[in-house]
Amino acid sequence: MPTIEFDHPDRFVAGTVGPPGGRTFFLQAVQGRRVVSVSLEKEQVAVLAERVNELLDELSATDDLPAATEDNEPLTTPIEDEFRVSTLSLAWEPERQVLIIEAHDREVELEPTEDGQDLREIVGPDASLMRVLLEPAQAREFARRGLASVADGRPPCPFCGGPLDPTGHICPRANGYKR
Repeated sequence: MPTIEFDHPDRFVAGTVGPPGGRTFFLQAVQGRRVVSVSLEKEQVAVLAERVNELLDELSATDDLPAATEDNEPLTTPIEDEFRVSTLSLAWEPERQVLIIEAHDREVELEPTEDGQDLREIVGPDASLMRVLLEPAQAREFARRGLASVADGRPPCPFCGGPLDPTGHICPRANGYKR
């Protein structure tokens, strides 16, 4: 399984490419001249950012640390995704005081164990993994920017709460009329 690893990258951000309603979401790690981008769903970015904040709050890991500098710059070019993320994992390593984020492109098969009672995962040979180790302050900044990129989408309809397209949308609260 190819593993792309970043130990305290210069930059790790969630960002988008494209107009609201047609955006593609990316996680991007930059270390020196090395740039790796992986694409994922909007909901995956939102959940990952929320879980990072929750984990750091539980650990109180950022109480006495200086805040990371705010990163609102666009994604670093070229933006070519290495793979599409299917699974994200999050962990805390207490010895090194780092947060570990893993993005997996898993080709998984389930196979019965020897006793036939359980199933175990067999990861395919072409599966990819990006592992990023972050200081707590950098992880907090990642979460802030990730939540901001999710919120920068289309404005909600004042009637149904669904996303408004620039050309309007068929609103279920308006009996199917276009708003």
